[in-house]
Amino acid sequence: MTLEDDTKDKKPRVQTAARTISVLLAVAQSASGLKAMEISQKVGLPRQVTYHLLHTLCMTGILRRNDRNFYVLGLSAATIADGFRRQLAPPEHLAPRVRAAVAATGETSYAGGWIDGRIAVLATARGKSPVQAAEVPHGYSEHAHARAAGKLLLALASPERRTEYLDGTALVALTANTITSRERLDTELQQIAQQGYALDNEEFWDGLCCLAVPLEGPHSGFALGISVPTERFHANFDKYLAALRKVSCIGADAEAFA
Repeated sequence: MTLEDDTKDKKPRVQTAARTISVLLAVAQSASGLKAMEISQKVGLPRQVTYHLLHTLCMTGILRRNDRNFYVLGLSAATIADGFRRQLAPPEHLAPRVRAAVAATGETSYAGGWIDGRIAVLATARGKSPVQAAEVPHGYSEHAHARAAGKLLLALASPERRTEYLDGTALVALTANTITSRERLDTELQQIAQQGYALDNEEFWDGLCCLAVPLEGPHSGFALGISVPTERFHANFDKYLAALRKVSCIGADAEAFA
């Protein structure tokens, strides 16, 4: 049995390791840290077990307790974060395409693709306009149902891959516009597959819209997108779509956006 085969088994082999990781993820996903009782409730572990795991994580420096008695990520966690960014190196052809999308549109651009059953941001580049959209961090893989690139890649995936992802993912409402109905999402994914591009109409962040197109055709497994403040997005949508489609086909030789 290979390591890849082994990881397909959803049941953890070592319970303590699985519990430790669940505690670490709960803290990492929080806005400003958690107290021990909150962690215990979030991960569904007894208080005593949670305290033991927190003590171990603090001893390693992965977690620390701040002056408000909240558990937050420690300095050693930075080593993991740096390693993650280094090791999740995007395919060589993605970064030039993302930079070309910035040149063609002036907007914050990104490329996404499938990694271990998730849809992750693999390359980003900041836009040139005075008012810019925030960048989704490199490696971000949550809430594909609310992101243009996520919806596009779900729409173009095989039915089996799409079903596996959606069956294991909660359709969380991030804004008032986020699609949280599986039936409604399925309908939109069908439309995306037909039209060849996907939109995020303030579904991920209020005040921001995104547009994504397939990179090098619908079967490449990669998407190229831009993130734009809402008013500017709607005023220039046709130009953005034309520019992205051009860049997605010819790469870094795209002409500057006019």
